[in-house]
Amino acid sequence: MVAVLEIEGLRKTYRSRRRGERRALDGFDMVVEAGQVHGFLGPNGSGKTTTLRTLLGLIRPNGGRMAILGQEVPANLPAVVGKVGAIVESPQFFPHFSAQDTLSLLADAGNLSQQRVPEVLEVVGLRDRAKERVKTYSLGMKQRLAVASALLKNPQLLILDEPANGLDPGGIREMRDLMRDLSASGMTVLLSSHILGEVQQICDSVTIISLGRRVAAGPVAEVLAQHSSGGLRVRLESSADLPAAAQVLVASGVRVDIQPDHLLVSGVDKPSSVTRMLAGRDLYVSELAPITVDLESVFLELTGTAPVAGQHRQVDQSAEVPA
Repeated sequence: MVAVLEIEGLRKTYRSRRRGERRALDGFDMVVEAGQVHGFLGPNGSGKTTTLRTLLGLIRPNGGRMAILGQEVPANLPAVVGKVGAIVESPQFFPHFSAQDTLSLLADAGNLSQQRVPEVLEVVGLRDRAKERVKTYSLGMKQRLAVASALLKNPQLLILDEPANGLDPGGIREMRDLMRDLSASGMTVLLSSHILGEVQQICDSVTIISLGRRVAAGPVAEVLAQHSSGGLRVRLESSADLPAAAQVLVASGVRVDIQPDHLLVSGVDKPSSVTRMLAGRDLYVSELAPITVDLESVFLELTGTAPVAGQHRQVDQSAEVPA
């Protein structure tokens, strides 16, 4: 597939008298293919926003290569900026303008058709509130307005930084459906979000960043499969039979971890063999299920940010990744 976005070896270093030198991006790589919804994930302070701001020419990198729609940026950013829509961090609007006035002003500034204003207001669900002043909007409504402003250009590449921020459950589902519809229409969407359950449902592929370096990338299903144990959860009709069942399975070369009300079994080629082995000893299975991983657990493992009882993880405490 054609790469809409390419980043290779991106580096950005900040220097201050108080903290000294801090590497926000340390040789970061990312590829986003055309027509995909691509999730860009990382803990707070990992370099996500710095990457997006650098990509859009808002920050100058210290090294590396970036390309959008086949054009090297930032050198050729003027040639492609009209094909890119973006929300980065919390967007700000004139509080006394209405949503309609805001988008009309942006359309004029970008030499865009005013016809796009009612179209995007309809898409984000603000049609009936379009003439109210922005200062009366909730956080979620302001976020909808931000998405509308990014869609004005009808871009080929849409970059969204936390688009579900402040949305209610219905709004989150609507945003999910919108991302899918945009992708189906041929638009490429780069989505940065901390709502990992949504990312798992929406995205075709993901890139995970930690301390300025890529720790995982690829189709969502492949990233999950790479971190799946391939194990089984086995419950018996009686929990009292768990030790006996574990002995039977271990004697057959199966790895077993005894839990209070079930067994965690790994090293089995055919799950049905577990049932046969135990039934032969009058031990009857009530549940036999594969152990699946979700994107949240994989993310916490790869970035080293899983909560630890009795400890308070600081913002920059993430997984160290070899160069």
